[in-house]
This record gives sequence, C-alpha cells and structure tokens, in this order.
Amino acid sequence: MDFNSTVLVTGGSGFIGSHLVCSLVTRHPDWRIINLDNLDYCCSPRSLESVEDSANYTFIRGDVEHRCDFHLAAKTHVETSFEAPASFQRVKHRRDQSFTGSRHQAPHQSQRFVYVSTDEVYGEGLDQVFDESSPVRPSNPYSTTKAAAEYLFPIIITRSNNIYGPRQYTEKVIPKFLTLLRMNKKCTIQGTLPKSRHFLFVDDAINALRLVLEKGIVGEIYNVGTSCEILIMQLAKELVKMVKNVPDSEVNDWLEFVPDRPCVDLRYPISCEKLQQLGWRADVSWTEGIRQTVKWYQDNADYWSDQEPIRSKLEKVTNK
Repeated sequence: MDFNSTVLVTGGSGFIGSHLVCSLVTRHPDWRIINLDNLDYCCSPRSLESVEDSANYTFIRGDVEHRCDFHLAAKTHVETSFEAPASFQRVKHRRDQSFTGSRHQAPHQSQRFVYVSTDEVYGEGLDQVFDESSPVRPSNPYSTTKAAAEYLFPIIITRSNNIYGPRQYTEKVIPKFLTLLRMNKKCTIQGTLPKSRHFLFVDDAINALRLVLEKGIVGEIYNVGTSCEILIMQLAKELVKMVKNVPDSEVNDWLEFVPDRPCVDLRYPISCEKLQQLGWRADVSWTEGIRQTVKWYQDNADYWSDQEPIRSKLEKVTNK
C-alpha cells in the first residue's frame, strides 16, 4: 500500500505517545505511522490495541535511531530523576547521540520535527506567567535534560502543562491518588507548602501536537497551556469525594502529609497565546476530563498489574 506521508513517533507506547499514535492512525489512514519504543516500565502494549492491526501502523521495539517527526521518548518522572539522576542523563546522552548521528542517514527524512518538552524548563513561577521568550531555569534532573535537548538542532518545541487522562502510569499524581484510594490507602501530599499544577486533558494536548506538525514553524517554541490550575490538596480532596463518596467531614481522613522532595517548584504558569494564534484551544473542561479519567481507572483497575510492582512505588510520592 502506498502512503502519502510517513510519521515516525518515538515513545509511541507511552501515555501521551499512545494517544498521539492512535489519533494519527485513525484520522489519517493514508499516512504510515511508525511507533519506535523500547517499552520501558511506564509503557504498555495494551495502549495500542485499538490500532495494532491497522494497515497504516507499524511498531518497532528499540531505542531512538532515526530522524523522527514526534519525539516523546523520555523518562518523565520528577521524583525518580532526583533518586537516579545518572539514569536520566544516560538516557538523554544516548538519545542525543542517536539523533545527531542519524539525522542525515535515516531512511525516513522528516520535514518537521516536533520535540515534546515541558513547562518545568522555565522553573518556578510564583508571580509571573512564562511565555516562550522567558529564560530557561530548570530545577530538577528531568527538566534539565529536557532543556538541554531543546538546543540540539532546528526543531519545533512544545512545552506543556501537566497532561492527564486515561492510561497514564501510576507514578503520576492523578493516577497515583486514584490507585491509592482503590487500595484503601490515603492520598500522600508532599510537604505543607501550597503547591498547584495546571492540568491539561490528553485529547487537547494531542490536538496541539497535530496542529504544530501541520502549521508550526521550525525553530519556534509553543507553550501548550490551560487555565485550569488546581492545588494538589484540592485535587486530592476532589478525588477522595469522587472515589470514596464520603461526606466533607471525612475527606481529610484520606489525606496524609509526607516529606517534600528536593527543590520542589510551587507552580508553573505559562501563556499559550502563540499556539492559540494557530487556532488551538483547550476544549475539554476539568469537570469532564477528570470524570472520564476517574471512570477509566475504575473500569481498568488491573491495567498496570503486569508491569513492575506498583504497590512499592506508590509508597513514594509525586506532585508532577
């Protein structure tokens, strides 16, 4: 079968990557979609079951070796980056070598390369909102490696808020809280400072990535943001009410304060006017997005049970 275009996605079996791959395969049957992924612990082959038999989908297991259209392959857990920063640096070094060494030799030559970065490269913003021209001041090993990779070669960069939704691995804050509550354990809140995060539903994030692939300008940076800012404490209480259906007087019984991680940033506010000028808007409200997310985890309680043991990891905490 002849295809009009070929799109290579690295990390296509991860949370964001699998949603992106499924969207591209379904929306563009005339495109060949290649997913290159090494199936790390936070990936599940089940995430691609809906498209694995599609004629325009190809999966390759391995590390990054080719020039690609979307690069999402990365270790993303901030808590783990503090515990094992060397492993994050090794992943970045291997990835960077693969990119620079193969960009002119790969059989698939990309016209546009979208690098999926993070709002954390800006560092903490208490009284300011970051736009794409703001200085980069990463404060943890994860965001430092992301920031460094942005300068490899001419690319389109996206920097997004916290993305959430179905199929996200349980080390991230929303699925972590949901999994703890399902196990009749308390939601663990790091520290006592009022930390908040902006939450963007995965469907809106995928629409942004597809848009910048089509209309983004090489060399430009596009923030992918949302006005939905929620205190982590408020998030935990909301999930307790949804999952445990307890009265307000009992909500605090399901919360536990634990020591903070090093160098925690309180908030990451960003402006996404540049992306909005291309025609993007976040369409999924927090109420609808979290409803869909909670329902998915309730209906798929054993989804991650075949991965490495989750229960021990859940004793650790994250607000990212």
